[in-house]
Amino acid sequence: MTRIAILQAQTGIDPKRNAAALVEAIARARDEGAKMLFTPEMSGLLDRDRKRAAAQLCSQADDPVFAAVREAAASAGIWVHLGSLALRGEGDRLANRGFVIDCEGAIRASYDKLHLFDVDLASGESWRESAVYAPGTRSVIVEGTPVGRLGLTVCYDLRFPALFAALAEAGAETIAVPSAFTVPTGEAHWHVLLRARAIEAGLFVVAAALLRLGRLLAYIPWPLIEGFTVGIAVVIAAQQIPNALGVAKPDVENAAGAAAVAAMIALTVASPPDPARRDCRAPPLISRPSLL
Repeated sequence: MTRIAILQAQTGIDPKRNAAALVEAIARARDEGAKMLFTPEMSGLLDRDRKRAAAQLCSQADDPVFAAVREAAASAGIWVHLGSLALRGEGDRLANRGFVIDCEGAIRASYDKLHLFDVDLASGESWRESAVYAPGTRSVIVEGTPVGRLGLTVCYDLRFPALFAALAEAGAETIAVPSAFTVPTGEAHWHVLLRARAIEAGLFVVAAALLRLGRLLAYIPWPLIEGFTVGIAVVIAAQQIPNALGVAKPDVENAAGAAAVAAMIALTVASPPDPARRDCRAPPLISRPSLL
């Protein structure tokens, strides 16, 4: 059985403080026996004051949060799915980029959010993610992780089922959905959309989110076997900055599955592990169920 940890963070405006919280979470996940930690979208910095945030933004090579997480993963000997960071890119716009880091601190894959959040809400909130961020150009599956073939998404991608169908058709066994949903849209749609994507794809969906969304979720495709013997156990890590994180009971819900439909989306499969390096992989998951 593979044991994972899901971090419920309260990302703030201080990257150093956020980095320290992530490092602490990685160590706690290791102590709890997890092989991999999943963190939310915008794990390094979350600040709606663009001028103030701009002073903190770095390139991937220079980002202190990214460097700290890589070092902590190597020190703890566990994998980390770093949900996303706001990073400076080559052009005027930023990248909303997630990473898979192995137990030696190596970057196994990166993924730039494909679908950007441009909406006007009834609450009066208005979001134009595309004004600041450039969209990604490819979808990604990562080979050899502790949760098998891991498909990567970020937050608003959840509203586009064709992406999940494509990942499933390409052989993903688990899909990560790190999120920073707004409260109104999160309360209305986050849980039900996660369940829908698990139903359509017939695979595991792991959703790390910011504290404002409440529960953390891991949806398991039908059938659910008592005691999590389906091959994945969940450690829920609820964290309040700057306090140490606490571990709550798993929140795992059963999702009845249906066959995924094919979709024409370009797919990049990240490189498999180097056999010369020590094995960072956990025992494999069970096969996806045959859904009729």
